[in-house]
Amino acid sequence: MINKEIRERIIALVKQEVVPAIGCTEPMCVALCTAKATERLRAKSAGAKPERITALLSANILKNAMGVGIPGTGMIGLPIAIALGALIGKSEYQLEVLKDLTPEALEEAKHYLGENRIDIRLKKGIAEKLYVEIIVEAGGNTETAIIAGSHTHFIDHSAMQVEAVADNDSRSELHDQCPDDQLTMRLVYDFATTAPLEEIRFIEETRTYNMNAAREALKGNYGHNLGKTIDRPLSKGIFGNSIFCHIIARTASACDARMGGAMIPVMSNSGSGNQGICATNPVCVYAKENESTEEELIRALMLSHLTAIYIKQSLGTLSALCGCVVASIGSSVGITYLMGGDYNRICAAVKNMVANLTGMICDGAKPSCSLKITSGVSTAILSALLAMEGKCVSSSEGIVDDCVDRSIHNLTAIGANGMGPTDEMVLNIMTSKGC
Repeated sequence: MINKEIRERIIALVKQEVVPAIGCTEPMCVALCTAKATERLRAKSAGAKPERITALLSANILKNAMGVGIPGTGMIGLPIAIALGALIGKSEYQLEVLKDLTPEALEEAKHYLGENRIDIRLKKGIAEKLYVEIIVEAGGNTETAIIAGSHTHFIDHSAMQVEAVADNDSRSELHDQCPDDQLTMRLVYDFATTAPLEEIRFIEETRTYNMNAAREALKGNYGHNLGKTIDRPLSKGIFGNSIFCHIIARTASACDARMGGAMIPVMSNSGSGNQGICATNPVCVYAKENESTEEELIRALMLSHLTAIYIKQSLGTLSALCGCVVASIGSSVGITYLMGGDYNRICAAVKNMVANLTGMICDGAKPSCSLKITSGVSTAILSALLAMEGKCVSSSEGIVDDCVDRSIHNLTAIGANGMGPTDEMVLNIMTSKGC
């Protein structure tokens, strides 16, 4: 068994990266930063609301926030998120910053938007992919808040020091505790499969949040209704009433609701609600239909989420590579474990995933993300089945290496470095569409 000190570091890392969020994390991050700047302004200006808000954002934040629904508003994009962050946002809620939304607050925010008080711009001259700078002004006073590196990581504007949010350690501090070169697929597997159950039981909360999101999605019409479409008779005539069908339906439904603006919290992974859903729901559905034990489910969920965290650490919080690739590798690992797979079978599943989904671009958060998640989850199941049959993509094929960790880092090197020009082109296309 892994020693207690290392277990505690890994648990701290998981608890930092697997947290509740309402709505897409990029606009919620901007709303959170707006709320923090506004709180500072109110402390200086006797409770005044901002007369002017300037948002300076990295290209990846703009890309991921342009086309996604804002929960409880029926509206998309950053302007309404910023307005609500200023009017009713509470920074103590972190990525649930807008959970106090009421119909009255929404009407006030719409009126605020009509007064043209918000200016959104691209922040130039920065290398950081996740960067939000909010400047608020009222009564001759100005306050600034900056988030960089991760979705709740505040940077002090004057001293450029880490400012803790709601008693959470910063991402950099966590990297010191459990740096990338300490996490390996072997360590991930050994931790998830041998840690005392009571130490990792908290991961079961991901099932509570994310499976509930799938159920709630069926009560409305969100996004493209992909999850509901898969559940309809025509689709069952194609896919059958199978475990495969149930897995992709429950995963897509939760994504439909989240991207469609439902006021439903989900448990995110590495700053992404969709990654959290993708790492959770396939594992939960398979475990239920396979009649797995509670312990098997808990260990499979930890294996799935920690695998996603491990891969995401070297990829970066935001990248040109779609996050469903990362989370689907996690769910494939979790499902392989539930199928009875050992470490070698799990490594085979990872390699099978790397061989297939590498290169799927991220073109922003939006309702059609459910289609990408479905592609990822479908591949996750196929990769697990192949692994259990003893089939594994070899090192003579593409970017797959004999070493599973090198295979993972080949994937993340392409996503973090090789796809940079692709990311720029995607943003240019998204911001210049029209006849």
